[in-house]
Amino acid sequence: MHTDASLVVEFLNTVNVEEGTDLLEDPGQWHEWAAAHGLAGNPAAEARAARDALRAAIGDPRLPHGSDSTVNVGTRISLTADGPALVADDVVGAVFAACARLVVRGDWIRLKICPADTCLWAFYDESRNRSRTWCSMRVCGNREKARGWRARAAAG
Repeated sequence: MHTDASLVVEFLNTVNVEEGTDLLEDPGQWHEWAAAHGLAGNPAAEARAARDALRAAIGDPRLPHGSDSTVNVGTRISLTADGPALVADDVVGAVFAACARLVVRGDWIRLKICPADTCLWAFYDESRNRSRTWCSMRVCGNREKARGWRARAAAG
């Protein structure tokens, strides 16, 4: 997975629906996570607003998807040996810069949320035709297919 996609997916998955945990609720863990990525941790409320807006934008059914969401981020454009680059020092700025690069490359549509109600894990669809539905076919996909088969067998 590309580094931009990896950063965005890891940030989106700082909330774990299945386990009922949210990394942003523990300031120590949140700042450790940010430091592990070489970034400064934004205030938890700011990071949560950004994370929720991004998760809603890619289809989290728990969150209302507004027509537009504005999140103030600290990004700048730096001229590097490879040309202009979006740069940020904090997590939210870096994640939104990564999102902008994904949009420019046409890869934004590869960011998805697993539709399993107990999962809702964010993932990057690396399939050739961008048709992947589940975060994991072995776990969520298999569970949903088995549930559907049992329902059809009971009805028939």
